[in-house]
Amino acid sequence: MADSDVSATHRRLPSGVHAAAKPGTALLRLETTRSREGILDGAWWPRSRVVGTELPPLVSALTRYTGPITRVGLDAAFWEELPTRLVIDDRVVNLDSFPVGDDTVLITRGDQDYFSLLVIPPNAEPEAARAAMAQAVRADNVTQAEQILIDTGTAQEPPA
Repeated sequence: MADSDVSATHRRLPSGVHAAAKPGTALLRLETTRSREGILDGAWWPRSRVVGTELPPLVSALTRYTGPITRVGLDAAFWEELPTRLVIDDRVVNLDSFPVGDDTVLITRGDQDYFSLLVIPPNAEPEAARAAMAQAVRADNVTQAEQILIDTGTAQEPPA
């Protein structure tokens, strides 16, 4: 089946598309193969720990390529404030928070389909963040999020 035959809710993200990021812009990388065999589907590098500022651009970007996002699961230890829902692009997105400290965010599309993204700490050095993101998007990655952050020197520090 050609990519043009796939419905809007099942489109793949374009491979090899690179755009210059403006200073202060959150960065996102996703594994773009159909297999989704790795532990993580991608990585997100927010610029702050303010979920109301950081999450809307992420959800908007993902919605553009994957269809509507219905729910987001967040690590309660990472974020400064966690509402139970946000209105993003005129749609209600429900937020779940868990005190698991697993360095990920779970993005739910539809009823059961979800993406697991490594969350890079906002204060990470660019080179270390790029290395962590590159590991997370590898199709054959079997390393847990926390270990990727440790291995690349981007381990989480609790918010102040």
